[in-house]
Amino acid sequence: MDYLYEGFINAFVLLIHGHEETYDAVFTTVRASSLSILLSLLAGLPLGFFMGHYEFPGRRQLRAVVDTLLALPTVVVGLLVYAFITRRGPMGEMDLLFNLSGIVIGQFILIIPVVVALTASGIESLDERLKPTLITLGAGRNRILLSTLYEARFALMTAAVTAYSRAISEVGVSMMVGGNIKWHTRTITTAIALETGKGEFAMGIALGIVLLLIGFFVNWVLIFFRKRA
Repeated sequence: MDYLYEGFINAFVLLIHGHEETYDAVFTTVRASSLSILLSLLAGLPLGFFMGHYEFPGRRQLRAVVDTLLALPTVVVGLLVYAFITRRGPMGEMDLLFNLSGIVIGQFILIIPVVVALTASGIESLDERLKPTLITLGAGRNRILLSTLYEARFALMTAAVTAYSRAISEVGVSMMVGGNIKWHTRTITTAIALETGKGEFAMGIALGIVLLLIGFFVNWVLIFFRKRA
């Protein structure tokens, strides 16, 4: 058990002294996951609202498909994205393979079902009397939209936090599409897998601590806003 004790001690030393390789993986993860969550929110929130607010033919079937996509394995997403952006693929000329942009695309595909499904669930869970009451009070279409979003704000925040947590913790997409290239596409999760395989427990533990802290911080922000409300 001594190696665990030494690993934790050395991990804190790496973090305190600002070990460049460790923090580069952290910054790469934050950049990729932040871009992917931004894109998924821009696309997923309107889709989730539409699915949860309106009745249309095939709604239940579409919802079943989205809910099924919540269980997408990261390696499958990585494989599909790799097939499209590899040199022989239809998007090969865009030079996305082994690039941060490719990781963002893969994470976007991975987490947008989370945003859509949780947003739709949040909209569906609202009081059924909300829309008729707003109409009775003379609210227009835009006012109904804004009021509905406001009432479902915590569900939307939960969707964002859940999707972000899935993005920063995935391994398959970053490994297959990014290539785990040092100083370029190496993320926290791929670095942990690599360093642990090499027997470098200190760096793996240090990155694991950072990953946990990011997850705790994101969830703390959600809890903070809920209490303030």
